[in-house]
Amino acid sequence: MASDTNTITAFVKLGKYLTDFCDNCYSKTDKVDSELKEIVVQARHHNGWFTEDNILFSLKQWGHLLTEENLREWLYDYTFDSNNAPKTIGIVMAGNIPLVGFHDFLCVLLSGNKVLAKLSSNDKMLLPYLSKYLIQQEASLADKIEFVDGKLENFDAVIATGSNNTSRYFEYYFGNKPNIIRKNRNSVAILTGNESEEELKSLGEDIFRYYGLGCRNVSKLFVPKSYDFDTLYKALYDYKDIIHQHKYANNYDYNKAVYLMSQFKILDNGFMLLKEDKGLTSPISVLYYSHYDDESSLRKELEELEEQIQCMVSSAAGENEVKFGETQKPNLNDYADGIDTMQFLLQL
Repeated sequence: MASDTNTITAFVKLGKYLTDFCDNCYSKTDKVDSELKEIVVQARHHNGWFTEDNILFSLKQWGHLLTEENLREWLYDYTFDSNNAPKTIGIVMAGNIPLVGFHDFLCVLLSGNKVLAKLSSNDKMLLPYLSKYLIQQEASLADKIEFVDGKLENFDAVIATGSNNTSRYFEYYFGNKPNIIRKNRNSVAILTGNESEEELKSLGEDIFRYYGLGCRNVSKLFVPKSYDFDTLYKALYDYKDIIHQHKYANNYDYNKAVYLMSQFKILDNGFMLLKEDKGLTSPISVLYYSHYDDESSLRKELEELEEQIQCMVSSAAGENEVKFGETQKPNLNDYADGIDTMQFLLQL
């Protein structure tokens, strides 16, 4: 059995609404929906990381995904039971990038359950507005969507997204209920030195989109011993204007000062720092790198770190790998932490 047709239809209408809105914004016509435009402005003023460009990018990706064909193809492999009573699913949303909790929201509603969402203070404008639009398309969703400011209560299961630190609190508060608790993840790229200029330019999108704040952003490079970073820097030069965003620039200046005072060896192109480091989680404006001798051995090492890695980018782009420039364009079945959210909800 399929998911509820009326709910699917509402999301398809939302997808077209978002696509039309973004197309009108990019073409600078006078047909731009003024209400959603005002929400975008409010979200931008509320959170300095949420630039108009990044918000529109997120809206455009969701507009692209929310088509009837995409939704039905995604849901085809799941078994839905209309006899199951709807459960109330608590969702604790992160706020690092615009609408980062939308996929969980989508899964809960399409699985026939109810959303009880606690929004991040960093991203509390966009989803309530999109929910209002959905309810206008399908009135029954009004009883299935609730946002709370305080403590989550009266829920049957929970999906909570946070850091390694917050996950301990989530385990404490939600451990007695069915749950998905997400921790820190980062994305990495394997370079061989044979990448084309176009591939390296596309890698810039994986690094700089959302200022590197997402778990799908590449924060670490693995390069061969003799790698020429000048080639990479030349390809990334198109992203130089990122330094004009004051919050990003403050991080760049701070990290550069700390590294220089600590006498760390860094590479600097005026808008991004490269630092050799074993870690995977680099600060904003910094890209870590490590050298490798043998690519097959490296891949085996990375398999052991799979619980810390969200995306692995390479020109090979084999199974479970992502092509350059594609990390911020996940499909509907690309689940955070590799945990099938829809299957979790349907088994409750």
